[in-house]
Amino acid sequence: MLTVEEALERVLARVPTNATERVPLQSARGRVLAEVVTAGVDLPPWAGSAMDGFAVRAADVPGDLRVVETIAAGRVPTVAVGAGTASRIMTGAPVPAGADAVVMVEDTESIERGGEARVRVRCGATPGQHIRPAGSEIAAGSELLVPGVVLGFGALGVLAALGHPTVAVWVRPRVGLLSTGDEVVEPGFPLGAGQIWSSNLHALAALCEDAGADPVYLGNVSDDPVATAAAFRRALRCDLVVSTGGVSVGDFDHVKQVMAGLGGDGGGGVEFWRVAMKPGKPLAYGFIGGRPVFGLPGNPVSCMVNFLQFVRPVVRTMLGDPRPFLPVIQARLDQPWRRKPGRAELVRVRLAVRPAGAVVASVVGVQGSAHLAGMAMAHGLMLVGAETSEVNGEVSVQVFDPTFGASPDPGYRWT
Repeated sequence: MLTVEEALERVLARVPTNATERVPLQSARGRVLAEVVTAGVDLPPWAGSAMDGFAVRAADVPGDLRVVETIAAGRVPTVAVGAGTASRIMTGAPVPAGADAVVMVEDTESIERGGEARVRVRCGATPGQHIRPAGSEIAAGSELLVPGVVLGFGALGVLAALGHPTVAVWVRPRVGLLSTGDEVVEPGFPLGAGQIWSSNLHALAALCEDAGADPVYLGNVSDDPVATAAAFRRALRCDLVVSTGGVSVGDFDHVKQVMAGLGGDGGGGVEFWRVAMKPGKPLAYGFIGGRPVFGLPGNPVSCMVNFLQFVRPVVRTMLGDPRPFLPVIQARLDQPWRRKPGRAELVRVRLAVRPAGAVVASVVGVQGSAHLAGMAMAHGLMLVGAETSEVNGEVSVQVFDPTFGASPDPGYRWT
């Protein structure tokens, strides 16, 4: 039986190469950049005013100056500022020739002398005051963003400011999702004797979207090898196939056999089955038609945990993300937790930030692989080594829900 680390190494050794595409900026949020972005222009492209006020020569103030024009943002100056003159200027407008400083309007007052517009500047100024020089933020030719950057609002704002209407990103992999089991019924339909409503496909679809993939819902297939094989063949139109259920050792668990049969002609099939982890030991992984296939367990928590440990890193790698793993933080366990050693364990925990800033972890819910409620309450998974029998004090937590740090108030703590 493989360790978690060995299984992950095997899975990431054969991630298919994905394609790239250009998308509008409006569709690029959360996508992974697939090109180097170099500034084609200076930003700002010209010296601009950082304040509403007056463009002046620093040597002329304080003093009374003749106003030669008003420059709005988006307009071009038409008159140079010379000795004894000033231009009224708005934030973001180009600074006129001859001016080397901007004084804020709060430090001035309008006066009139002989029918001409004038301004009295009550303070001195230094050259460059309240002026944003051309290229002071970004110089033309600068390398700004590199492949692997996840495009958030900051990066998209920079791209737009540099005039990019589109950006090259990695194509979202399409993940075919199917479940197996005669006992599984889609929510909204009545249950028969011995049946349960299907939760795994809905959870997997959400996990796919969170990872940046496009889930393709292929529904449920009965516990029949012929039907299961047909469902897997249909799933091969996707880039990656994920099934849930049918991977254990029961009489009606056909997924491993189907994977082996379909992958046999193309050098695929099952590469490994079973990982020394809890929950989620039964995991079938292999290739069919050159596509990675994951046969996840049918127990809902095992299914989700296996996705987070193995499928998600593959999806993120296909997306070009150099950081394909969930963040792991250190937290303090609120009370000792004991267990039987033998397999690595991923324990559902809820996280809280204490006033002093320490993160505290609390085990939540029944830890059985079929007990789903704890996943809804948890923020992450406490990582417990195979030979550990008691956990106390500081622990490592793999975070899948970062909202534990959110606060009902703004949270400002000025320093």
